[in-house]
Amino acid sequence: MDWLLRFIKGMFIGSGFILPGISGGALAAVFGIYEPLIAFLAHPFKKLKENFSFFLPIALGGLAGIYLLSFAVSFLLGTYQTIILWFFVGAIVGTAPSLWKQAGKEGRNKKDYWIMGITFVLALLFLIYGKHLFSASVPQNTWTWMLAGGLIALGIIVPGLSPSNFLLYMGMYKAMSDHIKGLDFSVLIPIAIGGLLVLILLSKLFDHIFKVAYSQLFHFILGVVAASTIMIIPLDYQGFTFMGYFMCAVLLGLGILVGYFMARLEDKVVPEG
Repeated sequence: MDWLLRFIKGMFIGSGFILPGISGGALAAVFGIYEPLIAFLAHPFKKLKENFSFFLPIALGGLAGIYLLSFAVSFLLGTYQTIILWFFVGAIVGTAPSLWKQAGKEGRNKKDYWIMGITFVLALLFLIYGKHLFSASVPQNTWTWMLAGGLIALGIIVPGLSPSNFLLYMGMYKAMSDHIKGLDFSVLIPIAIGGLLVLILLSKLFDHIFKVAYSQLFHFILGVVAASTIMIIPLDYQGFTFMGYFMCAVLLGLGILVGYFMARLEDKVVPEG
């Protein structure tokens, strides 16, 4: 059950690499995986056997999620985008109590609330206006695919950052999905190299911050997660009928139940501290 749970969580986290508006790092945080993942990436040879056993189903689930969604993403987001996004909003809402509890594991004070509030405002402004930074398409070659891989890795390191958003702005999103579906290694290998470089360079930094400022970093994460959640709330309901609104409500409720259920399971299988 524990292995299957982590595999499913990996699929959700993998979706953050391919679904616009979704952050793999934010989903890792709300599923209680972000902190141990950063520690593992920062010190990959420490407790290697235990970490390998723990993260293997997560990695397999992530790869499965990316590959399977590359087939479904065009159809679902093209036909049912509003309804599907409500499910992800619900999943984040359902895990929010667990994330709040995790952020306060070492206590919280007024400074943490200020960090969370300021981060929320700044992240929201960035997500609203940052898209203009990447309004033009860029050429697709080995170097730009490495850049894409680096952005995907940043989606793990920086919770709330949705790499797919930037790939959309850069005009590389659909091409990336097509290459993943076709298992085009001339593109997949540069993406992997770019991602690994960013993970190696930044994971130690975030691991250090966790050790010296756990509460502050996690409340920073809370602010970013809240802002990114608001940003994925769909606003386009053109042509919707009563059934369409009803399905939005159903998917929102289902997402909350799934998120809450997975967070409760995490509390049972992962001991405190």
